Amino acid sequence: QVQLVESGGGLVQAGGSLRLSCAASGRTFNIYTVAWFRQAPGKEREFVAAIRWSGTSTYYEDSVKDRFTISRDNAKDMVYLQMNSLKPEDTAVYYCAAKQSFIAMAYAPTTQHWDYWGQGTQVTVSS
Repeated sequence: QVQLVESGGGLVQAGGSLRLSCAASGRTFNIYTVAWFRQAPGKEREFVAAIRWSGTSTYYEDSVKDRFTISRDNAKDMVYLQMNSLKPEDTAVYYCAAKQSFIAMAYAPTTQHWDYWGQGTQVTVSS
């Protein structure tokens, strides 16, 4: 089992920045890939970014590619999402997800592929 706990959400003005953190615990040695998703009110959960637990491969949703950066610290079992130039449309609950087997990055946006989820952290961007 793997447990994921997100933190770092909050209220920020448009154009501002936030850094989200995802703390992984349990059988973290089994993790292959970690991702961030988000879900706005009344909308489906959507993919934001993914990163390999080992290595440097990353993958981003097009609308955040030039503004968000996903990173990890294996020594601390942490994954981060640095969000810059935030827009009101970035408002959502942000979730961390982990997968214990290989997944091609092209399939990362599909929520059904992921094995573990955190409880989410709210990000609100005011205009």
